[in-house]
Amino acid sequence: MASIFSKIIAGDIPCHRIAENDEFLAFLDINPLVEGHTLVIPKTEVDCFFDLDDGLLARINLFARDVSHKIEAAIPCKRIGVAVIGLEVPHAHMHLIPLQNVADINFERPKLNFSAQELAATAERITGVKTP
Repeated sequence: MASIFSKIIAGDIPCHRIAENDEFLAFLDINPLVEGHTLVIPKTEVDCFFDLDDGLLARINLFARDVSHKIEAAIPCKRIGVAVIGLEVPHAHMHLIPLQNVADINFERPKLNFSAQELAATAERITGVKTP
């Protein structure tokens, strides 16, 4: 059975895309901890992040690095935090989270509820960033 992320990749479920290539997709989390909270996923359906083959694991980190630069330029923050948890969706993914302090990456906090228009505006700010 395809995961919800596979359905997003296929376009069956909409998302606010931040970046994409042949192997990976980055999109805004619809239940974010903070504005700009982004998920990075491989297009290959693999359950556990550290079960990705060596090459894919290296490339997803490089892809995420590029995405993090765009987020950092668009969303005021001290740095971008990274979390790999993988309990909610059986599809490897990492969270990129703009941080002001360590509490911003506490997954036990209540999630924020942005409207579709607010998420679209955030995605537009991030995708509009030009990086080298």
